[in-house]
Amino acid sequence: MSYGKVVREELRVPARELRHAIPQVYAGYKQLHDSALAPGALDVKTKELIALAIAVGKECDGCIAAHAHAAVQHGATPAEAAEAIGVTFLMNGGPATVYGPRAFDAFREFYAERAAQLDARQPVS
Repeated sequence: MSYGKVVREELRVPARELRHAIPQVYAGYKQLHDSALAPGALDVKTKELIALAIAVGKECDGCIAAHAHAAVQHGATPAEAAEAIGVTFLMNGGPATVYGPRAFDAFREFYAERAAQLDARQPVS
């Protein structure tokens, strides 16, 4: 299944149209996003894993896809994603057992894609 990519693709056009309709709102949100996820006492990978876990708790498919992808881009592993998602079971109960697997599926999809890209860049000996 390509859960993460499907969700991102479904949202691409409507999000772009809304961004054009309210550009100042999106600019303000981007500034908040960039500030909140900037490296500080916590690194970006950890912040993206936190965001992924919150996305599960909020049951937000778009957020799950976005933060699963970003966590992979910042070096998170499937084991780290699984543990972050596991905490949502404690904090959110049953709904997390539905959205958690969605998040893990999206993460593994983006993780496999990134691994394939990195393998393609390796010189053949």
